[in-house]
Amino acid sequence: MSVSIRTKRNRYVFAAVFAAMIAVSSFLIIPLPGIPVPLVLKNLFIVLSGTILGGFYGALSVIIFIAAGLIGIPVFVIPGGIAVFTTPLGGYIIGYFLASMAAGLICGLPKISEKKVPPFFMLRLIAASLTGFILILVSGVIFMMYVNSMSLEAAAAAGFMPFIIGDLIKFAISIPLSLKLRPIAARYINQ
Repeated sequence: MSVSIRTKRNRYVFAAVFAAMIAVSSFLIIPLPGIPVPLVLKNLFIVLSGTILGGFYGALSVIIFIAAGLIGIPVFVIPGGIAVFTTPLGGYIIGYFLASMAAGLICGLPKISEKKVPPFFMLRLIAASLTGFILILVSGVIFMMYVNSMSLEAAAAAGFMPFIIGDLIKFAISIPLSLKLRPIAARYINQ
């Protein structure tokens, strides 16, 4: 079954809208008492792009976000451009793409019939979201080991452990958001 031009257009529009939401969420910072790293909502929107739009269009939204940063639009937490890949942040940026794509491939394109969620799909959604958050952190740690010539333990202590509490909070938020938004998105991006 071929996809209509209107549906294709809607998919690209949703990808662009998610790219904009990811960019804006980079600046939404919530300090948590007693935790050294504030809660930044960017990872949440990156994972949501995959769980709501599916693998291709979720990853496309992250590619648009990354491209904006690489050409110098201030969407990263540090000044953009290609030089961002010489910093530890480069690993997280690679992880953003991997996370969105993996979460989307696990969930697939949304369907209108998902208003009633079968238990198997709930497990897929949990696995997709968890995979997304883990891929971001693991990519960041691996890249940090490479860029800073750190041991795995040191890189994990600097680039993984401080983010666990915040990412668990975002993970818990991502599941009900995905469940609520997937059927809404399906009306526009899936025939």
